[in-house]
Amino acid sequence: MTANATQEQLAPVRPWGIGRLAPYSTTMKLPFTKVTIDPTTQMGVFHNHLGHVVEMGKHGTSSGTETSTSTNLDSQPDQGHDQDSQQD
Repeated sequence: MTANATQEQLAPVRPWGIGRLAPYSTTMKLPFTKVTIDPTTQMGVFHNHLGHVVEMGKHGTSSGTETSTSTNLDSQPDQGHDQDSQQD
């Protein structure tokens, strides 16, 4: 596109992501109506419509490291890396 292009010279282009759009999947009623914070653990506590605590499942934490290596001074053709992770 040049700085002096007019509207007639510009061709409309369909956005690339438009083909990825799809309707939302069916929704469902969540089993809680209120979330509070436990002052001791600082974690969310989910309550149902009767005020009873609802268990929302356990979620773990994970961490990982990655190191890179090179075997020559210009680091172009002989480069590699390794990864590891831990999850609890």
